[in-house]
Amino acid sequence: MNARVNPFRGTGIALVTPFNAQHEVDFAALAKLVDHCIEGGVEFLVALGTTAETATLTTDEKHRVVAAICEAAAGRVPVVQGVGGNDSAKVSSELKTGLHAGISGVLSVSPYYNKPTQEGIYRHFTHIAAATDLPIILYNVPGRTGSNMAAETTLRIAYEVPHAVAIKEASGNLEQAMAIIHGAPQGFDVLSGDDNLTLPLVASGAHGVISVSGQAFPKTFSQMVRDARAGRMEAAREGHYAMLRFTQQLFAEGNPGGIKSALAHLGIIHPALRLPLWPVSPQLDAALAQSVRELQQHEL
Repeated sequence: MNARVNPFRGTGIALVTPFNAQHEVDFAALAKLVDHCIEGGVEFLVALGTTAETATLTTDEKHRVVAAICEAAAGRVPVVQGVGGNDSAKVSSELKTGLHAGISGVLSVSPYYNKPTQEGIYRHFTHIAAATDLPIILYNVPGRTGSNMAAETTLRIAYEVPHAVAIKEASGNLEQAMAIIHGAPQGFDVLSGDDNLTLPLVASGAHGVISVSGQAFPKTFSQMVRDARAGRMEAAREGHYAMLRFTQQLFAEGNPGGIKSALAHLGIIHPALRLPLWPVSPQLDAALAQSVRELQQHEL
């Protein structure tokens, strides 16, 4: 009997890393963002994901960012730490020595740039899984990695790695996600990796999302997910369509430029990004400001 349980259901937030005008990590703004998300009703937080601009953080900054998130969360919700890469040995080493004591799980992306075969992806995840006993969320995002983790590969890992508890599925392929949902062992869940596909995925049997847009409006987004999971589809659709255009705008010029613009309009962070990322255009910034005002009224 499979006794695994996925503790990361509902709405997880892929947190940005706020920077000040000098492009240093703004830890006060990060704590403010964590409070904003938790008070808005999200179920867990993800540190050092793609949205965190992790590729531009030093090793010391990574440690300090995770520690700051755990301190601000103060046990109110679980914190997941992103640890991934395209060198399996290096990822394993980081899992053995670089995890913060306060985290509850790990998010690990399928290897990028190298474009491994499906066998290589499977071998990567079984190799790194031996380096930690914490629950692992697999992460498939072919638009960034350059290769897709097929449903068959995900299921092979799910059945052979007992502490693999979910996949953040961001392929945009609903049929692929449904194949995983239908074929997965008990306790292994699909989490949406595309905010605007969360409702159809939950309706198909997914159990949540790791969201970008939800950190701007956690109340609306997390309630939409709760409504969908409870079968209150009319209410879920209302929340989904309230967020739809805003989420499209967030990704129009890349992530996390859009969400940082929105969070700046909410007064939570400064919109600074580190190169090679660049702030959104004035036109998109103005459109996001309008959407933020409308959604603020929606939440009243």
